[in-house]
Amino acid sequence: MSPFVTGRRTATALVAAALLMPLAACSGGNDNAKKDSGSGSGSGSGSTTKLTVLAASSLTDVFQKASAVYEKEHPGTKVTFSFAGSQELAAQVKQGAPADALVTADTKTMDGLKADTGAPTIIAKNRLVIATGKGNPKKIEALKDLTDTKFKVVLAAPEVPVGRYSKKVLDAQHLTVKAVSQEPNVRAVLSKVELGEADAGIVYKTDAATAPTKVDAIDIPDAQNAVASYPAATLKSSQHSAAAEAFVKWLSTPEAQKILQQAGFQKP
Repeated sequence: MSPFVTGRRTATALVAAALLMPLAACSGGNDNAKKDSGSGSGSGSGSTTKLTVLAASSLTDVFQKASAVYEKEHPGTKVTFSFAGSQELAAQVKQGAPADALVTADTKTMDGLKADTGAPTIIAKNRLVIATGKGNPKKIEALKDLTDTKFKVVLAAPEVPVGRYSKKVLDAQHLTVKAVSQEPNVRAVLSKVELGEADAGIVYKTDAATAPTKVDAIDIPDAQNAVASYPAATLKSSQHSAAAEAFVKWLSTPEAQKILQQAGFQKP
């Protein structure tokens, strides 16, 4: 074979190799792109939005259930809660605590934070009951029974929504109750009754329902009762405003409402 033919074949091979190299590179790049596009958690970016929601203590159990459902439907979002009395939550907001949304157990507290929140939406309502020890050993049957000083009665402090509601219903009936203690939130009131440190306490119906083996709930007639409204709103200081708004809106959806009502909350 002549040197000319050999040289031409070699040149042809080199040109072919040069043409194939970019194609191979492009092919490898596409494979990597496909791997990257599937590595995210719901958004394709691999990032997770972490929402912090300040919520009234009476929402503790139901919001834990609701968040599990929400996170399943929104895999790119993780919701954590800070539960406390609404007055404590308001103080946290005013102090600039990092959070994304707020849910209180009364409209008065939320109204006092207009400069810090978006427009609130009522997501649920609640009513009061008298919580007693299981089996109601002291035979407490009505609000007037709480005025008997032989009973140890515990109430929430008047600056707490449930304490304010309790005072409202007692004042309306011209009843004076000498509480052995005034607690910072409704769960603290319930705990006193559960532990036998109090004979009775006024709590929300939904809180008594969380401890059916430890307390009995004595209904208060509607004519003597008070309705607690739960407003939810985004916080203007949120670093995740769109995600916060989505969560607050979700609380009014049929799915979220079903969870709330199964826990004993009333329709908004």
